[in-house]
Amino acid sequence: MALKDFIMTIDSDEEGPGTSSPKAPEKKARAEGMQLDPSFTFGISGDLYDPAVGTGDVEDHVQQGSKLPRVSVDDIIAKRLVRKVSNKRKREEMERKEDASDSESNAFDSTGEDESEDNSSEDDNEMDDGDLHNFEGMEEQDVLATSDEEEAGSEVNEGAEDEGTSSDTSSSSENGSEAETTAEKVRKAAFFASESGPTEPHSSFLSMNLSRPVWKALTTLGFHSPTPIQAATIPVGLLGKDVVGNAVTGSGKTAAFMIPMIERLLYRDRGKKAAATRCVILVPTRELAAQCYDVGKKLAMHTDIQYCLIVGGLSLKAQETALRTRPDVLVATPGRLIDHLRNSPSFTLDALDILVLDEADRMLSDGFADELGEIIKSCPVSRQTMLFSATMTDSVDELIKISLNKPVRLFVDPKRSTARGLVQEFVRVRAGRESDRSALLVALCQRTFKSGVIIFLRSKKLAHQMRIVFGLLGTSCEELHGDLSQEQRLQALQRFRDGKVDFLMATDLASRGLDIKGIETVINYDMPGQLAQYLHRVGRTARAGKKGRSVTLVGEADRKMLKAAIKHASGEDQVRHRTIPPEVVAKWAKKLEALKGEVAIVMQEERVEKQIRQAEMELTKGQNMIKHESQIFSRPARTWFQSSKDKLKAEILSKKQYEQGFPDEKLGKDKAGGDETRPKRDKLAGLTRRAKRRKLALEDESVSDRKGVDAAIRSAKKATRPTKIGLPEPAMPKKPKLKVRKGAKAGKKKDVGTFEEESGRRTKGEGVRAKKGDAIGGTKKGGRRKGT
Repeated sequence: MALKDFIMTIDSDEEGPGTSSPKAPEKKARAEGMQLDPSFTFGISGDLYDPAVGTGDVEDHVQQGSKLPRVSVDDIIAKRLVRKVSNKRKREEMERKEDASDSESNAFDSTGEDESEDNSSEDDNEMDDGDLHNFEGMEEQDVLATSDEEEAGSEVNEGAEDEGTSSDTSSSSENGSEAETTAEKVRKAAFFASESGPTEPHSSFLSMNLSRPVWKALTTLGFHSPTPIQAATIPVGLLGKDVVGNAVTGSGKTAAFMIPMIERLLYRDRGKKAAATRCVILVPTRELAAQCYDVGKKLAMHTDIQYCLIVGGLSLKAQETALRTRPDVLVATPGRLIDHLRNSPSFTLDALDILVLDEADRMLSDGFADELGEIIKSCPVSRQTMLFSATMTDSVDELIKISLNKPVRLFVDPKRSTARGLVQEFVRVRAGRESDRSALLVALCQRTFKSGVIIFLRSKKLAHQMRIVFGLLGTSCEELHGDLSQEQRLQALQRFRDGKVDFLMATDLASRGLDIKGIETVINYDMPGQLAQYLHRVGRTARAGKKGRSVTLVGEADRKMLKAAIKHASGEDQVRHRTIPPEVVAKWAKKLEALKGEVAIVMQEERVEKQIRQAEMELTKGQNMIKHESQIFSRPARTWFQSSKDKLKAEILSKKQYEQGFPDEKLGKDKAGGDETRPKRDKLAGLTRRAKRRKLALEDESVSDRKGVDAAIRSAKKATRPTKIGLPEPAMPKKPKLKVRKGAKAGKKKDVGTFEEESGRRTKGEGVRAKKGDAIGGTKKGGRRKGT
């Protein structure tokens, strides 16, 4: 089943906070004379229909949060090419007429034609100069700039549902060189289950005790023998145990968790009263969700299991209608799933039995941490949880967030390794020649790799610029990034699948999980900042045992990542160095320099078309407000999991994580904060050897121990301080009060005695105050002693 078979009403944009207004403010706005909110927009749905999802009503055509779709660049480029070709033909025709005719007999005709042609060419030149003059003060002065001058991390955390570039694990843990400590081994032994997987190997699906509908679907799809991750996961998944799986890209992880899910659903309680959503598959991107939905429908083609796709960009009302039927399996992105949990009536996850996280390392990152925590709270504790990814780690601290119950660790391949059929090639970009990256890319695509190529770039802006350049060079290509609407993204992906275009300019939005047949080559315009990100990019080719090739442009700042990529290669003979002749690079650099003006004009015309379309949408918004006033004001106010400020904070956090993977040289002078040639100062620079050892020892200690040591140091320093001059001596402790002797007369002074140092009892006859004339140490009666 193709993607277009399940796409229904396509919304122009993702819903977000602030697109719908509560009832009280709207009534107040009506009373004040219908003051329209300028941020409220509408999008008219298409005519696509899916009977499995349900029909739409009038409310389906009144969508909230419409996003302005990108203007098609093909039409603008075609106009420019037609204009250039017509001018070229006119010039050639003029030259032929001048050579063939006699200058004296055809003087009048040739003069008239020359004047007309010269005038037209002068008009074109004047138009081009005027258009280029408008770009002098804009930020797109160098439209073929390298990615070093682009905004890093622009593809991070787009929307509430998905999109992001990968902010996976830290670079220190990615290299795999850190040895596990004893404490970590003890924690992992206590957290994971003792058994590592099934004891008996399975070489066929027939030995796994699967039902006949599942066997029939596998035979129809051509699956005869399971892959290693499937053979290890399916028996454990059928037992209902939690699973943490890791395998290389293209090894069949989707079928590994989908087959045991379908098998367990075949034995569920049937009936209208027992209808409930029992399985949820969470993925980070919409395109990956659509692919998982397609695979699940094919594997369940001979069963009564119902699937539902819950992602952003599609019709919200159609998804609410589908959720009322209680589908068995939901394939969703986190943001849209939380939206339905909060705002769709009678939709809950109380009966959930299985929760699957595909590309789990991305879902566990900080960009999705809050959303994932909200979903986990809505799920029952007794569920089965399965996590899968090509770069999955067994870090206990990250897995505790999912509340796993003695999970089984299934790592069938070495950690962070590439596919066996992949040949990795690296092209060196010499220091000071970073501006030649565009020329190197065009030379590779024009001379060697001419079809089935996906090109990964770090920013949306650069991807759009290179798409214009390839279009002006007459090459069929498409772009895939977060600035496009969902309809345009699916169309671009489908055109590339069908082979209608040869090149796909993509950001890291397309780096995870997508299985596209026919990809022969993956080209990295920039070396990614993280090894996991690189493995996901090159994993788009050489899938399911096939062969493929990856080409990466490597600069001087990418040596560390280059060593890590070579270290984790599947074979030493599959890593090669590719060289491009300097004269070829110079030739294409000269051509691209001449195309800068054309690229600038196309981007200016695209901007003007976008403004015109935005004005038309504002007009349509006002018409819809008047036409559907009663329906809009009757809607209940929607609640949101995150406000606009919270989303902005999450986006900034993900962007910082993305930038941390790149060296300062790749972020440019503005990002690095100073001169690039100046070396970065180390935190231990300028310290003595003793001070360095002390600082490193303090960093290794725990926080509590460090606080105790600091307190002891402070108290010792305080004790050694000298006493300040002029301060009184410390007061002596007060003596305890004594009881009055019995028989003491009123008016007499009380006897005040002293205590012995050891017993503390008052001694007889000591310290008694003597009256005037009495001898010291006399009797109590006060008489004089005899003989004195």
